[in-house]
Amino acid sequence: MNIQSLRSDQIYRKVAQALSEEKTELFRTEMLAPFLKKWQIQQIPFKTEAPYGFDVIVMNSIMNRSPEQITDQISDEIRLISSDSFWSECEDAVKKSLHLFTEHGVSLPVSDYLFTVQLGNPESRALMLSEGYSGDGGIPGYILGTLVPNAYTLPRMKAALAHECNHNVRYQFIQWTTAVTLGEFIVSEGLAESFATFLFGEELLGPWVAKTSVETLNRHIKPALKEQLQVTGFDKIMPYLYGDEIAKLQNFEPVGMPYSAGYACGYYLIQHYLRKTGRTIFEATITPANQILEEVKGFWDEETIISG
Repeated sequence: MNIQSLRSDQIYRKVAQALSEEKTELFRTEMLAPFLKKWQIQQIPFKTEAPYGFDVIVMNSIMNRSPEQITDQISDEIRLISSDSFWSECEDAVKKSLHLFTEHGVSLPVSDYLFTVQLGNPESRALMLSEGYSGDGGIPGYILGTLVPNAYTLPRMKAALAHECNHNVRYQFIQWTTAVTLGEFIVSEGLAESFATFLFGEELLGPWVAKTSVETLNRHIKPALKEQLQVTGFDKIMPYLYGDEIAKLQNFEPVGMPYSAGYACGYYLIQHYLRKTGRTIFEATITPANQILEEVKGFWDEETIISG
């Protein structure tokens, strides 16, 4: 297994020193080109000739610092992600996550992996709702973390990367289609966060789960999501998964859901599944969502108890 890191701190320094008119293409070449296959799979244009057209720069800048923001004014942010110890911790998290699957009998079809950590855009409302850190790992072989670096987010990046590694493994075995259901998203996010806490403990449980109270989960989220598991189409799925505020930011119709409702529900559903079946998180990660949902039908009507 070949796991490589892309040291974004070195790229940020280079872009910060570049002329204004050179920043965008330098960033595209250095930071985004190594992930070209990911963008192609997601059908995101690498570069468009149309003025202000949608491409990887526009997509990447939704949550991350855009090229024009990368100047000496953010030198403190760059410094905070520049230590060898930070990158070593991140690399160890990715290596441990992937190797644990092979050690538990899961033979991974993908052998080459690339990961990096980018500086998050503090003006992104969606990112700040998740307390300034996030990730992207749904395309096998490519793992990205995002953070606004501070004392809270930096130690949590290893858990975020583990979360994304779990997605990376799952979608080497589960076929992604445009007919994907809300149930698959709920299961997938629950598996990913369960894996992260399996590795690093519940003290690093992401805000996408930790912010949800037991009352909100049992009285509001579970009854609503129970009836929507077979819903398809991103415009229908995203409001239930991310909640109304993020849905509005994405121009989707709100459905009365709190922040990251589907994530929180998914985490406790998978915890229920693991206890009920005795299966490991490694087995569960490559199990189709419909099989998992079939075995936890009781979850929807039982009171979930949140420990701690």
